[in-house]
Amino acid sequence: MVSQKVVIKNPTGLHLRPAGILCKVAMQYKSLITFQYRASTANAKSVLSVLGACVKCGDEIEFTCNGPDENEALDALVTAVENGLGE
Repeated sequence: MVSQKVVIKNPTGLHLRPAGILCKVAMQYKSLITFQYRASTANAKSVLSVLGACVKCGDEIEFTCNGPDENEALDALVTAVENGLGE
């Protein structure tokens, strides 16, 4: 299991479009991928779960990946968030 914290840079936070991109990246991997935000844990492969976390710009989330391709998944997710999730 690997984890890493990252700050959301999108001006509008994780609304529908960046949430969809995040899920699309996460679904490319077999590992269980979640993120922790405040007291809640969200499934990074579920758009509804990501939207339900209500993550805003400047918020810090912590990705946790557990599975056969966990390192690759974590690298891809962190890179996607740092690149603005398509925005």
